[in-house]
Amino acid sequence: MTDSIIYALDFDGVICDSALETALTGWKAAATIWNGMAETAPPELVEQFRAVRPIIETGYEAILVIRLLYAGETTESIYAGYGEKAQALMADAGLTVEGLKQLFGDTRDQWIAEDKAGWIAVNPLFAGMAEKLNRLGSNHDWYVVTTKQERFVKKILNANDIELAADRIFGLDRNMSKPEVLKGLQRSHPGRPIYFVEDRLPSLQNVRKHSELAELRLGFALWGYNLPQDKTQAEAEGCWPIHLEDFLEGDAGFGRA
Repeated sequence: MTDSIIYALDFDGVICDSALETALTGWKAAATIWNGMAETAPPELVEQFRAVRPIIETGYEAILVIRLLYAGETTESIYAGYGEKAQALMADAGLTVEGLKQLFGDTRDQWIAEDKAGWIAVNPLFAGMAEKLNRLGSNHDWYVVTTKQERFVKKILNANDIELAADRIFGLDRNMSKPEVLKGLQRSHPGRPIYFVEDRLPSLQNVRKHSELAELRLGFALWGYNLPQDKTQAEAEGCWPIHLEDFLEGDAGFGRA
């Protein structure tokens, strides 16, 4: 595989449709901070969460988004002022980012310990993705580049019979930005083309700020957690919008694998 393409894939929104699990974990965690929240998240609030999911970069933010929705914020009001609302909520409750990350991971761990099958069930891979990744692995080197904690990525991949070495999963645990991870992959695989597939436009825009990464091919996963208007902007900024069926078939300029 010395001359083959390197695929760097985001996880949530590209490989795994984790919106439901993220919402439910966010609710469980939020209920330990704020009294009065029922044990089970209302279905209508979970649906609202899915609409707001594109704004979330890292899983722990689900705790804040769930609480904002529970407090009566609309999806529109959250989009209009998410940063300020999240900061105010954290300040009011005396929360820190590191504390929320820890709580979110611990809440997942407890759920898995109590009901691993149930947790896996609400973390489905997108249809056809498992077959694609197993096929990809026979022709190319591929990596996961995510803000998710690595142990959860491993559990979901293993549950879907997908083998990926631990050193090919770059997650939250490493305290590295996605551009830093991608630069490392460039150094590890000099001269080989790298295709980065991501569903969040801001993440792709952040990669484009780094001149060292100018040679990367950036794929914008339209099946993930993004907004319709993001497609036009992605194209205008040199990213390649990809439909799921094209990615699964290996078309859209991302190699047949």
